[in-house]
Amino acid sequence: MSSQGSKRVAIIGGDGIGPEVMESALAVLKAVGAEIEEVPVEIGFGKWKHTGSAMTDKDLELIKDCRCVLFGAITTPPDANYRSVLLRLRKELDLYANIRPFSKRGLDLIIVRENTEGLYSDLEEVGDEEARTIRVITRTGSKRIAEKACELAASRRRLTIVHKANVLRSDRLFLNTCREVAEDRAIPYDDMLVDAAAYYLVVHPEKFDVLVTTNLFGDILSDEAAGVIGSLGLCASANLGERYALFEPIHGSAPDIAGKGLANPIGAIRSAAMMMDWLGEVEVARRIEEAVVRSIDNGTTTHDIGGSCTTLKVTEAIVSHLQSWS
Repeated sequence: MSSQGSKRVAIIGGDGIGPEVMESALAVLKAVGAEIEEVPVEIGFGKWKHTGSAMTDKDLELIKDCRCVLFGAITTPPDANYRSVLLRLRKELDLYANIRPFSKRGLDLIIVRENTEGLYSDLEEVGDEEARTIRVITRTGSKRIAEKACELAASRRRLTIVHKANVLRSDRLFLNTCREVAEDRAIPYDDMLVDAAAYYLVVHPEKFDVLVTTNLFGDILSDEAAGVIGSLGLCASANLGERYALFEPIHGSAPDIAGKGLANPIGAIRSAAMMMDWLGEVEVARRIEEAVVRSIDNGTTTHDIGGSCTTLKVTEAIVSHLQSWS
């Protein structure tokens, strides 16, 4: 998962706990000696409140000029007609592959989620008596997400295609296309209905290696997987396209704990590590992840995973581990 080119990075703290965990991620990047050019961009609910726009065309052009984004968290403005900024970014940058790794001792799996189609295609009709959302599945979209999943599965054990083709005819296209790609690439695979996958993620998560699925199913299953490993706050993700990439923790903006020092910064820090890997700095990414694991093993953790440390204390512990190795 790497890209050649500029290390100019759009830094988007966003809303709620987003700026707090972003501060932690940047502190860790500084401690590890990461060489990036930070380009701050303000978008989100906070900007909407004082300008009337959560993201302008000028903001989007600035982001596109960077090619790479490190993202905190965002709150969608409370306007029924307002389009999600994050969904718009995924569409505008064609970030079709959402890569979400989950690991703890004895468990290592990756959910590969199609990121631009499905029920999040932004094709909706809403009336007083009826609302419709169009679920879009294309062969092109299914093929390229299957190819990305197969790239990951090639160095691992196998691929599981997660679907609901027994009920949704649109999923038959997704399933058949994924099968074709896996067979063409000689990747061992099986397939599973999404409800069965949800069950086995809880009772036998070790059963899985790389899972590929559609947009909504991937969104839900990845939150479930986060619960299995302990917390949403531990989990990172990459949103990848052919040209651009966006890295973010999978948790939301959590406005109820914003400013209280309770946010777990590890998801954001791991997202920064994934970004460095994409930028070709594999050793930097490895060192960050090792420092995170050591901090967790030493019990320096936030309340969501049973600890009592603040956001700052966890960040300082990870930074200290990195500095001790330099």
